[in-house]
Amino acid sequence: MTLRILVVGAGISGLAAARGLRIAGFRPDVVEELPATMVPGAGIYLPGNASRAMRLLGLDAPLRPLGDLIFRQVFQDSTGHELFELDVAALWAGVGESRALSRADLQQVLLTGVGGEVRYDTAVRDLDLIDGAAKVEFADGGVAEYDLVVGADGRRSMIREKAGLGGPAVPTGQIVYRSVVSGGPALSDWTALLGHRAQFVAMPMGGRRLYIYADETAGSDTPGPADPQARLRELFGDFGGCVPAILDAVEKVQVARTDEVAIDSWVAGPVLLVGDAAHATTPSLAQGAAMALEDAVVLGEVLKASGGDVRAALRTYERRRRERCDQVRERTRERDRTRDVPPAERDPMLRRRGQRIFTDHYRALVEPF
Repeated sequence: MTLRILVVGAGISGLAAARGLRIAGFRPDVVEELPATMVPGAGIYLPGNASRAMRLLGLDAPLRPLGDLIFRQVFQDSTGHELFELDVAALWAGVGESRALSRADLQQVLLTGVGGEVRYDTAVRDLDLIDGAAKVEFADGGVAEYDLVVGADGRRSMIREKAGLGGPAVPTGQIVYRSVVSGGPALSDWTALLGHRAQFVAMPMGGRRLYIYADETAGSDTPGPADPQARLRELFGDFGGCVPAILDAVEKVQVARTDEVAIDSWVAGPVLLVGDAAHATTPSLAQGAAMALEDAVVLGEVLKASGGDVRAALRTYERRRRERCDQVRERTRERDRTRDVPPAERDPMLRRRGQRIFTDHYRALVEPF
């Protein structure tokens, strides 16, 4: 069957959606507002369900040599004393490997899987829904009609706004710091040190590098720090464990505020939102990429099974994905709420029950989607 399909956005979500559509027999156009030279600089952690989705997208082979496998997550208090640990390999047994790698490497794997050209420096200016089709106007003045437009343009999605599917993303009050460190301490486990309303996470990502993710809870209107590296040292300078040696090795820090997208519908006529454009959460469960990759698998499956009936396919898609993505949002909120519990209460509770609580956060995601 021949359908005119446009995927807006060439990040993880958009490239994955294009791959899912391609292996289902479609040939989508893919556009990206940013230039091709904009390469993501941070790392990323892919839990087992993300690896399963990559396998279903036929991309597990090129993924396998990249990054570092994570077999265990170790949770510590701010001094570096252990609270509990998770056997990640056992948790995701039969599902997929957990892996930390360069975000740019993941993006390249997805890009080579698209099988067609991505039109960079190509922004969508306007979107009109006319007689069951979507009329798209591009910033360069070009106009085209599509049977399906997939909005994979992130938390601040313009497609979401133009399709009338929801307003701006809602700030969570969390500020996130990311860095890739060379020459830091040798680390074999995903390791988190929990402070009061702040946490510091480090993990090996291959090539003797560490991926660093840290965050703090601040007011939703608190401005980001003028000097992220100085703020990172201010926040975590009195932490123990691996943190002092890592801070000594940090050279560059990316900072961002997190926000959440929770909307009533992801579908308007022939327009569908996927990934963060539809269901963004904070990164606390590391499920942003995983949910986007699962979205891509399901989108290809339902559209292929629909026989070209886009409306029916999109109804089926939302029915299959809604509960799972809502669960991730609720579990993420639960995880985030633990940061507001004073360490004097939280740490003894985590020593007793942390393994069970955090395993339960992922239990539903072990199941097929």
